Amino acid sequence: MASQAAVANGSPAKASLETKRIVYNDSIVRWFVFASVIFGLVAFLAGATAALQLAWHPANLPPWFNFGRLRPLHTNAAIFAFVGNMMFAGIYYSTQRLVKARVASDLLAKIHFWGWQLIIVAAAVTLPLGITTSKEYAELEWPIDIAIAVIWVVFAINFFATLWKRNEKHLYVAIWFYIATIVTVAVLHIFNSLELPISPFKSYSIYAGAKDALVQWWYGHNAVAFFLTTPILGIMYYFVPKAAGRPVYSYRLSIIHFWALVFIYIWAGPHHLLNTALPNWVQSLGMVFSIALVAPSWGGMINGLLTLRGGWQDVRREPVLKFFAAGVTFYGMSTFEGPVLSIKSVSALAHYTDWIIGHVHSGALGWNGFMAAGMFYWMVPRLFGTQLYSKKAADLHFYIGTIGILLYMVAMWMSGITQGMMLRAHAPDGSLTYGTFVETLVAIRPMYWMRLIGGTAYLIGMVMMAWNLTKTALAGKAVDGVVDVVVEAEEDEESKVSWTRIVFGAPVLLSVAVIAIFASVAFAGQIAAGAIILFGSMVGAFGIFFIVLAGKREDGRPKWHALLEGRAMLFTVFTVLAVLVGGAAEIIPLLLISPAQSVADQPKPYRPLELEGRDIYVREGCYLCHSQMIRPFVWEKQRFGEPSTMADSMWDHPFQWGSKRTGPDLARVGIRIPDASWHWKHMINPRFATADSIMPPYAFLEKSKVDFAMTSAKIRAMRTLGVPYDQAMVDGAVADAKAQAADVVASLRAQGIAADPDSELVALISYLQRLGKNPSANPPADSKPISQAEAAPTHALLDKSAPPTAATR
Repeated sequence: MASQAAVANGSPAKASLETKRIVYNDSIVRWFVFASVIFGLVAFLAGATAALQLAWHPANLPPWFNFGRLRPLHTNAAIFAFVGNMMFAGIYYSTQRLVKARVASDLLAKIHFWGWQLIIVAAAVTLPLGITTSKEYAELEWPIDIAIAVIWVVFAINFFATLWKRNEKHLYVAIWFYIATIVTVAVLHIFNSLELPISPFKSYSIYAGAKDALVQWWYGHNAVAFFLTTPILGIMYYFVPKAAGRPVYSYRLSIIHFWALVFIYIWAGPHHLLNTALPNWVQSLGMVFSIALVAPSWGGMINGLLTLRGGWQDVRREPVLKFFAAGVTFYGMSTFEGPVLSIKSVSALAHYTDWIIGHVHSGALGWNGFMAAGMFYWMVPRLFGTQLYSKKAADLHFYIGTIGILLYMVAMWMSGITQGMMLRAHAPDGSLTYGTFVETLVAIRPMYWMRLIGGTAYLIGMVMMAWNLTKTALAGKAVDGVVDVVVEAEEDEESKVSWTRIVFGAPVLLSVAVIAIFASVAFAGQIAAGAIILFGSMVGAFGIFFIVLAGKREDGRPKWHALLEGRAMLFTVFTVLAVLVGGAAEIIPLLLISPAQSVADQPKPYRPLELEGRDIYVREGCYLCHSQMIRPFVWEKQRFGEPSTMADSMWDHPFQWGSKRTGPDLARVGIRIPDASWHWKHMINPRFATADSIMPPYAFLEKSKVDFAMTSAKIRAMRTLGVPYDQAMVDGAVADAKAQAADVVASLRAQGIAADPDSELVALISYLQRLGKNPSANPPADSKPISQAEAAPTHALLDKSAPPTAATR
């Protein structure tokens, strides 16, 4: 591999040299490797169980293991437990060898390891209990958020202290990606997790509605970018050349890849909110930069695959190279599909469907999972001074895993496109061809079984890997890497260059110009702001590209960048600046957005009982299957009601727009189905209402009691966050909640249903009845809520004894 040592070897001999022996701390690497393997099995087992629940609803085990509580456990275990531990293992192993120094503090490394595992255990306990913020990939409550920040700081201190004591001056490309990961994840986590606690297990996001949506998907998109992508790219740049025995294909391409990715990736978050109530210019901006991401992403893929050039015969023989080659290929596929899905017209079909699920898993299973397997199969034999126990088993794992991924992806593509087309299909008379949402679920259920088969095959491959790695470890003995380092007593010529030459270099001046362009947005209108941001980003992207290609030294590497590579602190500062400049494209729209045009357009705040019901809705993970965002399409208006506006959710802390529809949108359900008895029957047993429903039952909510002792604190917290409650409402919150509960109970009693006013189900019904009843969403004077009889064809309202109607069969 073309390491920085090779560059150093090309410099003149120094007058005074000394040699010292470095013993790497590989114990911490072994710990993280096996933690990743163990939690990976848990994550994939939870995923297979969730897939079974969607294909066969009796697999739900309420309340703790319903789909709504299990799915966040699966995603958190896959991202933070499996990939997180794998990432830390790769960083600790490669960083020590790239900088020729032992990790700065063994104690901090141990605190990092055990602290991270305790966070994972805390997530595994709290999420099934329904303790969640409902924010995608950030569901953990505030005490765990604080713990994550503390442990991340411990990791960062240890990492940068290791760079400080390094014996290899130049920073290899893998280190660049690690630096970007550490600083950006810290920024993302802190800003997205700003919340107001009201108890040890409950908090409310300080953001609301559209602003919360922007912040959430600024985080959610870039959690994928800087937790699941950049560190794994660093691992690719180290382990692929090592395993192939060849230098990285193009060092110059890696420079372009890194800076373009960091500079552009951070502001593509709005593509998750296309065709929603956000201003069109914000959506278009997200779409443009998402499409632009193809260039740097494919630059990285090409660099990884061409590193294997001339050695494809080794790929056929070595399972490690098979995993790496396939993993990088899946990275390329996923980073092409993502920008395609960011095109508004494509998103109109794909968003809220299983196509998005397939896209996410092609990256998670193909890119992250296969890179992890390749790294483990290469690294574990070296960590235990032996050979891999069974190459044949590793090869079998590769083929089983590949088949599993392909089955999963094809199933989700078919499911997503089928459902998307069915939901928008119209008959010649203009009516919906498929009048009930459940008809689409019946059509795609075979694909859910196919997904389960593919996921199970992938899980079997992971079990085989765990067995193979365990046998390998038992066959050897733990060994730590050792290297003799030649320490240069004199500074080289590059070290004598003044820091001002770097700080005031052309790339920095360009960055200042770009920041100035972005700052001018504050004084521009919305349309002008979009144009300015677009122009500034293009200047930055093309400027970096030009500077990288211009001004080369004799060895072909850029002058300015070669100087920067020897200064870890400056490199980190410039990386932070690149991230913050990109982040401005998210923050500026956040400041410009006004959810309501006037006070008259503002919806009334939730009544206390409705707020309690909303918290139950969040706790049970209803947002995972039901959106609350009706897009401005004819078929969505016919099916769900009037399109949503930003004002609708301006008091929602956090927002509930959702990202997947396994059930119908609920933004206007309070207008379409105001009848409390329908909701009661539906929640007790969804099959009473719709025979083919795959929704789990929530009968346990009938017996669960609302904790009214917390109601006043919740209203007070909302008032602190800007929701217009007066002091009288804070003081009378419990009385108002009980009065509304009595009204709901009376309505149920009129339908022959006896209910406890303190029941959580009563509170949830009050929330569902409220949805859509905002000033901006009130139906015209000549319209009226649909009656129970009218609801039957659409929602198949059934009593306990009635057979399924033709509409539900």
